[in-house]
Amino acid sequence: MKLSLYLRILVFFVGMVTLGAELSASRLLAPYFGTSMPVWSALIGLILLALSLGYYLGGKLADHSPRLKTLMHVVTSAGICLALLTFVGRPILVMSLAGFAKMDAGILIGSFISTLLLLGLPMVLLGCATPFAVRLATEDISHAGTTSGNLFAFSTMGSFIGSLLPALVLIPWIGTRSTFIFFGLLLIVICLPGYLMEKSFKNTGISVILLILIAGYGVYMTGQPIKPGKDVLFEGESIYQYVQVIEKKNGHRLLKLNEGLVSHSTYHPKKLLTFREWDYFALAPYFNSYPYNPMKQAKSWALIGSGAGTSARLITQLYGPVRIKGVELDPLILEVGSKYFDMDSPNFEAVAQDGRAWITLDKGRYDVIGVDAYRQPYIPFELATVEFFQLVRDHLTPSGVIGINAPQPLGNRSIVNALATTLSEVFPCVYLLTLRSKSQTILIVGTKAPSTKEDFFKNTIGLSGNMHRLASAARPLVEKFESGGMILTDDKAPVERLMDLVILQTILKGTQSIKKGS
Repeated sequence: MKLSLYLRILVFFVGMVTLGAELSASRLLAPYFGTSMPVWSALIGLILLALSLGYYLGGKLADHSPRLKTLMHVVTSAGICLALLTFVGRPILVMSLAGFAKMDAGILIGSFISTLLLLGLPMVLLGCATPFAVRLATEDISHAGTTSGNLFAFSTMGSFIGSLLPALVLIPWIGTRSTFIFFGLLLIVICLPGYLMEKSFKNTGISVILLILIAGYGVYMTGQPIKPGKDVLFEGESIYQYVQVIEKKNGHRLLKLNEGLVSHSTYHPKKLLTFREWDYFALAPYFNSYPYNPMKQAKSWALIGSGAGTSARLITQLYGPVRIKGVELDPLILEVGSKYFDMDSPNFEAVAQDGRAWITLDKGRYDVIGVDAYRQPYIPFELATVEFFQLVRDHLTPSGVIGINAPQPLGNRSIVNALATTLSEVFPCVYLLTLRSKSQTILIVGTKAPSTKEDFFKNTIGLSGNMHRLASAARPLVEKFESGGMILTDDKAPVERLMDLVILQTILKGTQSIKKGS
């Protein structure tokens, strides 16, 4: 094989692995840090810095030792780093999760930086490859531009394949951990012809041994849990996120997503009420103007972010076989809900679709629309804007209401105020139901027709059974929203910045405590 042809093949696969590993890295971090924009920004920023450093070092190294064998050592080292990344990084990631959950400034900052640096090492090595290849391929200085352009074109074509391969093929089929192992093995395999061209049979033998060891390691890790934890009944990965089902000793099951800071669904075979955010959606229609009897009038429900069906199951138990349409982005969650959360009521229709896309295309009208798609600690902006709430209003009956499970991280109401203010632009009356004094969520209710807080009290008089228990717990927690906040639109909805400020304030407080303690 000619050297020029081999170098084209090499940079093609290096480009593919570089971008593929970058995309896969977001999934590696998702069970611990989530998939928010700040996480993506930090990840992309670090990788760009690592690649920049790699380009610089690769050029220096190529001038110092312009040998193919040296380039093979660099690429092989990158492959080893990628293959072992999940194993080496697990203790750091577990520590990161603890710091993130507790908002411990020292652990949070240190472990997050350590995790990003862990990802940076193989990226530096991969960045060395293309400038090194340009140096080796340049035989005539008068054609240096053509040579470098040719190699960078092959590298970019490889990056194009790498942008598709993890999301469409590797992660859905073999998972994130095995994807990194695959990329590592691929780089080592690509280096074998290079070693043979250099007649470096010793390094060829070492590479074959590494292939066997890493492949064996991959087989071993296939049977290991993705994220360590107690009482794990199920864990898996979809193209959207990491999904985990926890079962406690008393039979209580919880659905955890990504970083797992909160539960997204719950189920107990002998208990119906949880007195958590999922239950209080059932009270939303009682905020209508008195007299209003939801048991007779609220016959059609839609739940955007239905999860594993906790709210739908409760509504069915309380209201009977009313029509409920559940919209959930991730099909895996619907499968988990059916298998582990008893999500099989005949009146419940599950739809695997993005919530904003669904409500834009749906032609139905509903008495109640619940929105529970806000993932801790960040929320998708497209489900929090004036334009979205206008779509919701258009899909409600004249006495329809919207209920929103809104985050209140660390008791800070900045996001709640923004959501409630935005909702007030579309709905005449907005109410807040603070679930518990230390709760991380607040139920926001908007009514399409004017009403008062007293209407809620009157409508809930005379209830019995579980509905009475739920209403009695809610009455002291209800307040009408009055104060203003930021109005969110499709053009400007800085919900992540609002959350970042909350987290930053917490970190600064923690840092001050650390300084005082020292």
